[in-house]
Amino acid sequence: MEISINPEEALPLVQQLVRGIQARIDDRVLRPGMRLPPIRNLAANHGISRFTVVEAYDRLVALGYLRSRRGSGFYVSERPSAAPEPAGAAAERAVDVVWLLRQAFDMPADGLRVGAGWLPPEWMDEDGLLRNLRALTRRADLNLTAYGSSLGYAPLREQLCIRLADLGIGAAAQQIVLTAGATQALDLIARHFIQPGDCVLVDDPGYWTLFGNLRLLGAQLVGVPRTADGPDVQALKQILTEHRPKVFFTHSVLHNPTAANLSSGTAHKLLKLADQHNLVIVEDDTYADFQPTPTPRLASLDQLERVIYVGSFSKTLSANLRVGFLAAHRDLAGSLTDMKLLAALPTPEFNERLVYQLLTEGHYRKYIERLQARLGEATAASVRTLERAGLALYAAPRGGMFLWARVPGVADTAPLASRAAREGIMLAPGNVFRPQMQPSPWMRFNVACTGDPRLAHFLEAVA
Repeated sequence: MEISINPEEALPLVQQLVRGIQARIDDRVLRPGMRLPPIRNLAANHGISRFTVVEAYDRLVALGYLRSRRGSGFYVSERPSAAPEPAGAAAERAVDVVWLLRQAFDMPADGLRVGAGWLPPEWMDEDGLLRNLRALTRRADLNLTAYGSSLGYAPLREQLCIRLADLGIGAAAQQIVLTAGATQALDLIARHFIQPGDCVLVDDPGYWTLFGNLRLLGAQLVGVPRTADGPDVQALKQILTEHRPKVFFTHSVLHNPTAANLSSGTAHKLLKLADQHNLVIVEDDTYADFQPTPTPRLASLDQLERVIYVGSFSKTLSANLRVGFLAAHRDLAGSLTDMKLLAALPTPEFNERLVYQLLTEGHYRKYIERLQARLGEATAASVRTLERAGLALYAAPRGGMFLWARVPGVADTAPLASRAAREGIMLAPGNVFRPQMQPSPWMRFNVACTGDPRLAHFLEAVA
């Protein structure tokens, strides 16, 4: 078995051996059922230790390339071949929420994720994460084998009290529940309030992943039209009278997808209607740290009486850490904690400790300031790209990562998204941001991804 092993290469010997054997199996040089050389022989032939060969063989067993027979050795496994997907099947699929999620997560590395709801990895502070990760692993009180507490890591919840106070939201640590990102927080709230068939209010347009989850719970979604100042209060008044919903999920700051902010006047009217109709409001503030200049939050006006506040660090620090939180009045926070424990047990304390360290060691604030400035530059460039292609912006950008733009002469942008997918470009058509998937001439663009010439060429072609 001819495999190149180079002790001078930066790649560890074990990985070199694994890579070499994988290549031989993938190229069908080593076929299913063939026996690999004994550990002692392979080690002697390549001048490496038997421990290196053992570890490489064990890794290949775990990867499904080999199987071990006690007393006999290691043999090439029969690897099932996946049935090929019909050409164009993914691109021709109806553009729905799950289609868009698959496009975002499964697109090849060289794909262009213009419609994604997060920043590219190269925009994130990986160096800061690694530095704090190394510091955290040196702590004597670190426990990697135990569960965390029910509410979540107490020092982080106390730090969040300080951060919420800066927004004018008064909350005690017992009112804050740490979650696996904002997604789990929204899911817990939805499960607490919603029964199959219940009417639930959402922004129209609004957060499409939430819509998909609410549909799974059997909710009947009713969209509240969105304006540049927030929910359309007159339309909401009529909807409340007609449908008598229990809960309203909404964005106040850097609304997804329009990036508009709630005005003070609309906020007061909205809370007055909520009080009159006994409506619970869930305020999703996932993009809070992208906002250069703070604007009113419903939770700051209501002080968590009937508003539940949701936040997350997935967009700014790391999607992999999955650290989010919700803040509510004490009784509700306790009930949501019970649901969290029953559904998934405590959230990983190691992740919460890492986020706490990142927030308190002083680097996070400066990183966010740099990120806001970079987003501002990217937004200006994105506006030029879209306007040159003939698209019309919904409103002047006020920060964040999104632009909401209309394609003139197009009533439904879903076919454009399918066409773009065939060219390796993920677009977010307006229909997925609507509660009933109604056709829409709008599209959401991630300003961090619009600088690629492929997008400009595509937009010019379809214009």
